[in-house]
Amino acid sequence: MGVTPIRKPEEKTVDKAAQIMIRRAEELGIETVYHRYEKQQPQCGFGSLGLCCWFCMMGPCRIDPYGVGPSRGICGADANTMVARRVLFHIANGEAAHGEHAFHVLETFKGAVEHSLEGRPYPYRIADERKLRSIAKRLGIPDAETRSVLDLAVEVVKKIEEDFTRTTEEPLNVFRAYSIESRRRIFERLGIVPRSIWREAFEALHRIHVGVDADYRSLLAHGLRTALADCYAMLTATELQDAMFGTPRPVESYANLGVLKHDEVNIVVHGHNPLLSTKVVEVARSEDALKLAKDVGAKGINVCGICCTANEVLMRLGIPSAGNLLHQELALATGAVEAMVADYQCVMPALADVARCFHTKLVTTMPIARIPGAIHIEWKAGRADEVAWEIVRTAVENFPRRARERVFIPDIKSKLIAGFSVEAIVEALGGSLAPLIEAIKRGDIRGIVGIVGCNNPKVPQDRGHVELAKELIANDVLVVGTGCWAIAAAKAGLMSLEAQALAGGRLRKVLEALKIPPCLHMGSCVDNSRILVALNAVAEALGVDISDLPVFGSAPEAMSSKAVSIGTWFVTQGVNVHLGVIPPVLGSELVTKLLTEDVEKLVGARFVVEPDPKKAAEIMLDHIDRKRRALGLPA
Repeated sequence: MGVTPIRKPEEKTVDKAAQIMIRRAEELGIETVYHRYEKQQPQCGFGSLGLCCWFCMMGPCRIDPYGVGPSRGICGADANTMVARRVLFHIANGEAAHGEHAFHVLETFKGAVEHSLEGRPYPYRIADERKLRSIAKRLGIPDAETRSVLDLAVEVVKKIEEDFTRTTEEPLNVFRAYSIESRRRIFERLGIVPRSIWREAFEALHRIHVGVDADYRSLLAHGLRTALADCYAMLTATELQDAMFGTPRPVESYANLGVLKHDEVNIVVHGHNPLLSTKVVEVARSEDALKLAKDVGAKGINVCGICCTANEVLMRLGIPSAGNLLHQELALATGAVEAMVADYQCVMPALADVARCFHTKLVTTMPIARIPGAIHIEWKAGRADEVAWEIVRTAVENFPRRARERVFIPDIKSKLIAGFSVEAIVEALGGSLAPLIEAIKRGDIRGIVGIVGCNNPKVPQDRGHVELAKELIANDVLVVGTGCWAIAAAKAGLMSLEAQALAGGRLRKVLEALKIPPCLHMGSCVDNSRILVALNAVAEALGVDISDLPVFGSAPEAMSSKAVSIGTWFVTQGVNVHLGVIPPVLGSELVTKLLTEDVEKLVGARFVVEPDPKKAAEIMLDHIDRKRRALGLPA
């Protein structure tokens, strides 16, 4: 099939491997996300402003922002209602995604506990007893330091199950355990304390149903509450994953398409949930699997990752990352991938079309995430080892079918250090956050910015992620983050010790003393909760609220509903959040004003929209300096 070439690939992505692979895909007649984006131009202007509604079958309706056409939908919803409903929908959608991820982890963790108690074999176990005791202690479970691990695990499961199913007005157990007093008082005053992980998303969907909530203020207020439920669902997933798979510690690896290998079976794990990908790695590293690979002529089995599943197996097992969101088709276009194994979230249906151009097997694994044209090998917790073996065997047996003359792997990859959990950061600081706090007080660390989020083809891939990070570290700001940003920074070399040279003089002294890079990889996008835990600890140590700290959040290339929910809960927790992609809210001046101005009066933080990375950095630096002065710290 023919593909209209992109005029300048360098305007679509700053990643040189991606630029090369865009041209390679065109030569092969393969359409990628970059090409499909061009075909969609011009995109609907009404939708870009949030002024279209499809929540019932009287529509779709649209409102004319210029006042020439309709000013209300068929039901009478005005622009404020329409835009607010869309925002709440995205928050609820994101919360549902993270909530179900957390529930899958909880179910698996519970299975591990029950099987251990009964002495029966199970593919999963508690790997980090220290982390489990920490969770139990936070949840207020008595004798957390001395009781048996399994006894504590039973109590932890009960507490967290309550957070999904509670029908009373009591707050989440995890909320009480992991929130700080100053924030709790704010949430209680506003009436946005989350009650149940499932309930808030249910109520959100009820509110946006035709004929229910039409007040943009109450819609967005519930958006804050739903986002907080998302925050603590994510925290639950992270804590239990650490208990099952181990709390991340610094690990060295590589990132970019150059991690694919010509002479080995290449398996790419993709998605967000580590329950299966971790097992695939375990099987692929076994002697039996290695013998199977050598029997078909391969030197070994090379597992690498895309998106947040990549981050999960990177930070715990050192598995290299092939790229972030917009690399998923490009990885297949190398012709070197025997199997791409997907769980859920951010997995493009177009992968099946690209896989068909080669010998590649696209394998879906979760019952809620199927793609026509893919092989479906369904994951179940009790059969995880068998499923992983079937997947690895499928990939290995596919190796002889690889058309070697069509293999094209860009020789581009960067060294990285990942795995900076809060525990790892504290360990690097000698067992306490005190040295970090002193460095902030002195001004050696001017401030901290958390950069998170997706790729979005509306903007050049990785440009916002990389340019913003470079500008900040050059101005003595420590950058931490997760998700697709973490992979972008790694590909750009910002997670290596060599990148210390790009930092400002004062920050560089700290980095050299601690032997850490200027950009710290804190995990997958579900691990944004690690950033909150760290901020809570710093705020409590300084005796202030999070909103008083010299910090900022950013999502330069936000794309998904999950990003909307994450950004909203960061703002609700008191952290200003920068967006590099204009969200669909400009159709309502009142909603835009509430999100970018008025919400700060309620929770101490707001959204800031600025597509230009350098201008965004200036906004952040000004904010950081103002917060430092308010704390009586040297700017």
